[in-house]
Amino acid sequence: MKSEKSSILGVLGGGQLGRMLIQSAINYNQDIHILDPDPQAPCKDLAQKFTCGSLKDFDTVYAFGQDCDVITVEIESVNADALAKLESEGKQVFPQPHILKLIQDKREQKQFYQKNGIPTAEFILTENKAEVVKNKGFLPAVNKLGKEGYDGRGVQILRSESDLDQAFDAPGLLEKLIDFDKEIAVTVARNKKGDLIAYPAVECAFHPTANLVEFLFAPAEIADSVEKKAQEIAKKVILKLDMVGILAVEMFVTKSGEVLVNEIAPRPHNSGHHTIEANFTSQFEQHLRSVMNWPLGNPELRCPAAMINLLGEDGFTGEAIVEGQEDALSEKGVYIHLYGKKLTKPFRKMGHVTLLDEDIEQLKVRAQRIKDLIKIKA
Repeated sequence: MKSEKSSILGVLGGGQLGRMLIQSAINYNQDIHILDPDPQAPCKDLAQKFTCGSLKDFDTVYAFGQDCDVITVEIESVNADALAKLESEGKQVFPQPHILKLIQDKREQKQFYQKNGIPTAEFILTENKAEVVKNKGFLPAVNKLGKEGYDGRGVQILRSESDLDQAFDAPGLLEKLIDFDKEIAVTVARNKKGDLIAYPAVECAFHPTANLVEFLFAPAEIADSVEKKAQEIAKKVILKLDMVGILAVEMFVTKSGEVLVNEIAPRPHNSGHHTIEANFTSQFEQHLRSVMNWPLGNPELRCPAAMINLLGEDGFTGEAIVEGQEDALSEKGVYIHLYGKKLTKPFRKMGHVTLLDEDIEQLKVRAQRIKDLIKIKA
């Protein structure tokens, strides 16, 4: 493990996920180089080397990778062709470039589930708005852009014909709207040796308008049979991909107890932020262990937890001011993570809070109180 530890890990993306990955890597003296288009990215002052440049430009990504031994991502929207060339020249790239290409296109992703017997919502591929209108009998449905959708963007719910004007006039898909009971996520990780672990399922509650996770609760309040099914599905996804790295698998639990895959993210994910304090091994350390081919860590929960996303308040744009932080810190089991973003805007992810409490009902009450307490304004 000594020689691997001295290898340079390059990360495409220098946002909060890269920042928290570096915070884990420091414990192992692991050097990290970062590429990000924002000259003031959250990772700028933490990485051993920071390069400002486009994640989508072939030459920029290829040149960045030359100095790295292992390359990974904190965002899927990168130039996968440059990564494929680096891989062909002997660089270790995880997740593998062909997997990034698959995940960059939701249409390809859905067909992958269908081909591999992974349960998912019924869907129809559409090329443009006219094809969405032609399939109005499929409504209610979710209209998703094939490419470039991120954090709730590129997703429209079309409940009836009156919503068809909102349909995307670009290649995408119509996905049957699921009348689900809960939204859950299971994170799995796999190293090059083939070791595989799965984290306990977490339950996600979304913001009503921003389409972003507002709260997360661990463990998910689901039947043991549903937990087992969700774990098995998440493991099947990463094995069918033959992927090395960490993978967040977002799923719906239907009212009948069926588990359907919604989307996947081949990187640390918002649904795993609580693991820093709540689990024996955080998702960020697990990501590091998996791509560096180190032994994987114990994914079990130490304690029930809630995660509260700190989003920029609606109506405020400018230099960020955090209100209520001291009051929140005075409470037991509160851990605040701010992401180093100087500017706030409505619904921008500015940080998160992890809350630990043995009493799951109390956890929910306290999570709402913390959310009401901490406000990020300008």
